[in-house]
Amino acid sequence: MKRVLVTGVKGQLGYDVVKRLKLENTTFDVIGVDIDDFDLTNLEAVNSFITNLRPDIVVHSAAYTAVDKAESDSELCLAVNEKGSENIAIACKAINAKLVYISTDYVYNGLGDKPFEVSADVAPLSVYGKSKLAGELACKKHVDKLFIIRTSWVFGLNGNNFVKTMLRLGTERDTLSVVADQIGSPTYTPDLADFIAHLITTDKYGTYHFSNEGFCSWFDFAKEIFVKANIKTDLKPIKTSEYKTVAVRPLNSRLSKKSVYDSGYKSIPSWQDALGRYLKEIKS
Repeated sequence: MKRVLVTGVKGQLGYDVVKRLKLENTTFDVIGVDIDDFDLTNLEAVNSFITNLRPDIVVHSAAYTAVDKAESDSELCLAVNEKGSENIAIACKAINAKLVYISTDYVYNGLGDKPFEVSADVAPLSVYGKSKLAGELACKKHVDKLFIIRTSWVFGLNGNNFVKTMLRLGTERDTLSVVADQIGSPTYTPDLADFIAHLITTDKYGTYHFSNEGFCSWFDFAKEIFVKANIKTDLKPIKTSEYKTVAVRPLNSRLSKKSVYDSGYKSIPSWQDALGRYLKEIKS
């Protein structure tokens, strides 16, 4: 039985990775941890915890994810996403553990209209994007048995996300303006967790892109949420230039999933299918 340590268990992805791996209770012994268990930015604390536990695999999904706040809080963002990830990587190297590092489409410049391949040039636009790329590089520096998974537009049961925000605003307002010129793919955390469960049983190390199949704008996504949830709100499409945010958002967040299929993984569900399952999940 392989022991798996999952960081960020209180977050959207960490929660679902633990839930998914526990289904394979004869394959994986799963331990989920969060900020209360050790300080990611303290190498001694990280090393001590991980070397005592001696996991075979670490899924590192804990991160600083407040994209706008990161612009004025860059020191903490970098401490968590770069230094914290490096500390995890150093500890993994010491015990020869596999490492899964969760990254983001924000490592790209968001230009063009084609899906980014894993080999595409990286050029992050925001502090958050830069910190996640720095985390990738820090992990690469120390660990050979490394899986990097870049994902986008994540939604799950735990924590806040776009779907929950739309469901709330849809019942509070008669009209709503949503950005229609940022294009990407939503990612349902149980679907990503399933891919992680597949990947960690292999030695196919490298970088992967995972999101649900199909592309849409945030406006399209909101429209589908309201249709499926039967919410009658007047939706208006707007441009990114009309919706000011502190951090620059990529206009193109399309990710090519070729790497996922090349790993031997089965088909990825569409984002519409994922949304339907999620709405059922939060109802129950």
